[in-house]
Amino acid sequence: MADGSPGSPLAWWRRQGLRFRLSAVAVAVLALALALSASVLLSVLDRALMATVDDGTRRQADVVRVAADSGTLTTPITTHDGTIVQVLDARNRITHVTYGADRLVPLLDAAGRARALESGKAVEVDGRPYAVPGFLHVVVLRADRGQTVLAARSISEIRTSLGTAGRVLMVGTPALVVLLAVASWLMIGRTLRPIAALRRGAAEITHTARSRRLPVPASRDEVHHLATTLNDMLARLEEAEQRQRALVSDAAHELRSPLASIRLQLEVALGHPEGQDWQETAEGVLEDTLRLSRLAEDLLALARLDERGGVPARREPVELDEVVRRVVDRYAEARLTVCDPVVVRGDALDLSRVLTNLMDNAVRHTSSKVEVALTADGVLTVTDDGPGIPEQDRERVFNRFTRLDSGRSRDEGGTGLGLAIVRETVRAHGGTVVLEDAAPGLRAVVRLPVSR
Repeated sequence: MADGSPGSPLAWWRRQGLRFRLSAVAVAVLALALALSASVLLSVLDRALMATVDDGTRRQADVVRVAADSGTLTTPITTHDGTIVQVLDARNRITHVTYGADRLVPLLDAAGRARALESGKAVEVDGRPYAVPGFLHVVVLRADRGQTVLAARSISEIRTSLGTAGRVLMVGTPALVVLLAVASWLMIGRTLRPIAALRRGAAEITHTARSRRLPVPASRDEVHHLATTLNDMLARLEEAEQRQRALVSDAAHELRSPLASIRLQLEVALGHPEGQDWQETAEGVLEDTLRLSRLAEDLLALARLDERGGVPARREPVELDEVVRRVVDRYAEARLTVCDPVVVRGDALDLSRVLTNLMDNAVRHTSSKVEVALTADGVLTVTDDGPGIPEQDRERVFNRFTRLDSGRSRDEGGTGLGLAIVRETVRAHGGTVVLEDAAPGLRAVVRLPVSR
């Protein structure tokens, strides 16, 4: 049941809120850390206290051994810290003891004394058979003339202290975990409050309130950056929607004119068939149909550019000089002045459409000739000697469906989308396009990054 099925603990865990999961993980990690810390503390404290007792006992036993070696032992042996001492002779008989110690039975038998001497460590024994409550730690040292010194000290107080510390930790650790759980719940809730505000703000943004933005917290943290990024995304979406609506509106307006012209010509022809020149009517309908076809192709090209998000359909090496020669050869008015070998990365068809649109505009407005040049640094220029465009309008003509007063007549054949397609395509290829004064006429300058 741990595979994420609806009834498994993992599925239950995933259904919980982020605040609960963060708090639960924090509390679990904290509880585990406190439990390990308490265990380590008791273990270290036990070893430290036992080591202190054993060191003190060993020092007292060493003092007694020195006295035994020099033959200055007193009866009973006096100790200042309550250490129990027994001194055995070579025949394992107790010869000297401290006050209250057993004078007949050694604290350790012969085998125990041998093991203690071999290991050099204190041995724990039950003190009750020797009328000592609790357990004892016994240290054994070898003295001269076969004597053996046994020194012991009770560890019952240490065990009592450790037990008290354990009980305090047993009660205090859960209380601390509960306190920290409450603090974590409150702190995480406060941390997630801006995210909840973002969620409420996002829920209030509908199709009737597109211009609203998400609340941005004052703190300069990750949530602040998230809110700023989301607001930027909303602004881009709003801008894209406005552009789409404007495109649909302009396209509907542009389509309505040729359709109305076709309908009017056909209605007149059908209403007065006897006096109608059908050849002229067919030519007029064909002209409007070609205009519709060009508009549909331009709209499709813009839609594909928008769909690709400003990225060319292909990125492959393109010999731009060959593309320029093929396009210029189709125009009788055009003259290729400079055509250096240039290789760029992109889509050959899109780049060909860029030059075609520029050539169509130049041929439509030129007085006598159109000059085209391509230099080795990737600069393509198309120059005509027509009336030109005022400086204040040279940026505006790149907008979709933009026609200047001198070129508003739809009979001229323009859809108002050619330069918009040029700019979008050039930007997709990483380049720029501007219009300059040619005195007389207009020069379109396209700069594309050259592939090295």
